[in-house]
Amino acid sequence: MGGLPAQASAADDAHAVERELHACMVLALAGDAAQYRRFLDRLAAHLRAYLRRRLPRAQADVEDVLQETLLAVHNARHTWRQDQPLTAWVHAIARYKLMDFFRAHARREALHDPLDDDGRIFARSDVEPAEARRDVGELLDTLPDRHRLPILLVKLDGLSIAEAARHSGLSESAVKVGIHRGLKALAARIRGSA
Repeated sequence: MGGLPAQASAADDAHAVERELHACMVLALAGDAAQYRRFLDRLAAHLRAYLRRRLPRAQADVEDVLQETLLAVHNARHTWRQDQPLTAWVHAIARYKLMDFFRAHARREALHDPLDDDGRIFARSDVEPAEARRDVGELLDTLPDRHRLPILLVKLDGLSIAEAARHSGLSESAVKVGIHRGLKALAARIRGSA
């Protein structure tokens, strides 16, 4: 039972943080600029600790996600309801920003993963998302840019055809053709490797 006092202490700390941040935010929304500054400073300290546990490799990444989260909190502060726990609302925002960060970095890192030692392009298990991302990245690397870039922009990044055309410098019809031909080539490669 040695863990119970530590758990109670952590719960008390969490309640104290909630009360403090809640009070600062209520006053800030009423127009108290000093309380808003205090709220942001205290929130940044708590979020930084939360993010460091999840992004242990790079302090710069922690600060980037922290700034994105604080900006999102600032921009959405009018949506927070005072009868709801503030820390739960902030945690949801921080979690979404962290997932955005992981999604963005997983795409880039998947393109740099080497093939397995035995030269196979497919991972041993399709249940691991990281292996699936790597497999998709390796497959896409086999395509020429005119096919790979439209697939990345439209199918993976979620851009519209028009947005992908503007981003890539291709015409809208070239983006559509690139996606169609690229997916057809990928399907043929997959069938040939299976």
